[in-house]
Amino acid sequence: MVAHLVRLKLTLLRNGLRRSPWKVVGLVVGVLYTLGLLVAVVIGLVALGSADRTLIRTVLTLAGGLLVLGWWIVPLLATGVDATLDPTRFVTFAIRRRSLLTGLALGGVVGLPGIATAIVALATTLTWLRHPLAALAAGPCALLGLATCVVGARATTTALSSFVGRRRYREIVAAIAIVPLMLLGPGLTAVMKGLAAAKDDLPNLAAIVGWTPWGAVWAIPADVAAGAWVNAGLKAAIALATLVGLVAVWAATLSRALVAAPSSGRSRPSGRSRTLGAFGWLPATPTGAVAARSLTYWFRDPRYTKALIIAPVFPVLMYFTARNAGGGNGILLLTGPVIGFILGWTISADIAYDGTAFWTHLAAPITGRVDRAGRAFGAAIVCLPAALLLAVASVAVAGRWEALLPLIGASVGIALTALGGASLVSAQVVYQVPKAGESAFSSQQGAGMAAFLSQIAGWGIVTVASLPEIVLAAFAVGTGSVLLGVCALVVGVGLGAAALVVGVRVGGRMLDARAPELLERLVSFG
Repeated sequence: MVAHLVRLKLTLLRNGLRRSPWKVVGLVVGVLYTLGLLVAVVIGLVALGSADRTLIRTVLTLAGGLLVLGWWIVPLLATGVDATLDPTRFVTFAIRRRSLLTGLALGGVVGLPGIATAIVALATTLTWLRHPLAALAAGPCALLGLATCVVGARATTTALSSFVGRRRYREIVAAIAIVPLMLLGPGLTAVMKGLAAAKDDLPNLAAIVGWTPWGAVWAIPADVAAGAWVNAGLKAAIALATLVGLVAVWAATLSRALVAAPSSGRSRPSGRSRTLGAFGWLPATPTGAVAARSLTYWFRDPRYTKALIIAPVFPVLMYFTARNAGGGNGILLLTGPVIGFILGWTISADIAYDGTAFWTHLAAPITGRVDRAGRAFGAAIVCLPAALLLAVASVAVAGRWEALLPLIGASVGIALTALGGASLVSAQVVYQVPKAGESAFSSQQGAGMAAFLSQIAGWGIVTVASLPEIVLAAFAVGTGSVLLGVCALVVGVGLGAAALVVGVRVGGRMLDARAPELLERLVSFG
């Protein structure tokens, strides 16, 4: 049965690749990227073997502890990445629990993360070649560490499955997942500086981590090399007890998950959820109804909420970029215009995000112009205040109050122009996007070259249409001219409003002509 489960995992992966050539391309790229990283890591581990024993212990213990913690935590955040051997699918099959546990554990190794982790763990034996006894101990410790990673990942996800499986949890994770990705560069820079400043304390930190459940297994070979057999034995006991405890937790929670009814994650509606929300305060007109529906999604659909989270994170990114470059805070002045473009352009995927539910707009007695105007109005309620607030905040932080008027003009103008351009593009092209409730880490292949080119063309159109306010704002900020600042404000608001009106009108006519065709394509996406 264990071998059958492993074969099932391989079969499901193979069949998934057969469905789409793009998945094969993605796998090849992932394999090549992983191979490059593995070669670099293995070479680094071999080179580390020439260092002194203290440095080897410090690097392997800290890196190994982070690896184990990553396996335990990341699956809780990356929900929906790999559910090919979801335990709930075996509820109706009479499979012994021990066989199911073993098969699922081995299945967890089948895949790029598992194989890469196994290679890296076994490569640590090469680091200890100058210490024969430690090298002999490193082999079993590597296998024990790999088992701790895989079983720990299964134990945490199964134990928290009733919570992780809730749609609200997935929505929150999908919304906040982009934050660490955006701050990855500044974060790595800060970590490297912190490590450089605290390098003398790292051996002591490694000594502490070596007594923890996630670091003990990686510290055993160092104690063997030093002849500290008592410490090595105690850490081996900690590592084995950790694995046994994880297996016990996984077995108990898996047994409960296989007999418990699946949770829908729903709760009793609160007082706020029983109100009309945006439908209660926006105008009771067709355009107001479309705007209220759009605005509701901005705050309840993580695919839109991610764009809102970018708004406060982007200034932080720009601030650290300016600091690392050794310049002033002038780069922060770009925050308002950039966020205006990002939030305004988000509705270029509005119909694609609707999916097959777009049929309600076709069935409703509304014109394409009403649809375009309502979506743009709902988005404007969000993006204009955000762009204005960040423009003012950036001016305050940079201490450049003379740049306030031109930046407001550029931010509003670009935001309105982006809304107009997005109203055109979304009425012309739809493409595959993550479906509602899916993981933020899921990818949708097959979007097509037409969709890619439409986005590039749309960005180009918005940029060209925004050039007057961009140029005026740049000269006004550079020269400090109040007159140019007022001109940038007037031109930005005026041209942006004109671009929005043109986008709504022309996009409305396009939508009237192409709506059935767009719905047919959305249905074909499945």
